[in-house]
Amino acid sequence: MADKAKIRQEIRTTRKKGLRKKVKGTAEKPRLCVYRSLKYTYAQLISDEKGIVLGMASTKQLANTKLSAKCVDSAKALGKKIAEIAKAKNIETVVFDRNGYLYHGRVAAVADGAREGGLNF
Repeated sequence: MADKAKIRQEIRTTRKKGLRKKVKGTAEKPRLCVYRSLKYTYAQLISDEKGIVLGMASTKQLANTKLSAKCVDSAKALGKKIAEIAKAKNIETVVFDRNGYLYHGRVAAVADGAREGGLNF
């Protein structure tokens, strides 16, 4: 069973490397990177030119709401929260980095929430 998990991780890493060649973030158009753990979902706005994180949010911060931290609805709320952070820093356009994950479930919900919050991809 451990071999199956290791193979799955290697496939994701390969996908991530291929995506990272194409996706670059700048200060004007940062990279919106999504990380998905078993418990929480995290989102960061990253400027690859300077190598800094411009803003971040997670469902851990939103866990005090009635939603579970690992459901799709909380991931959508996370997308809206990261859009608010971006708007506060005068960022309207981002590049979406799914970080090797399939565009499905919580990853797609973060993207939908960010679009509803006013970010353009």
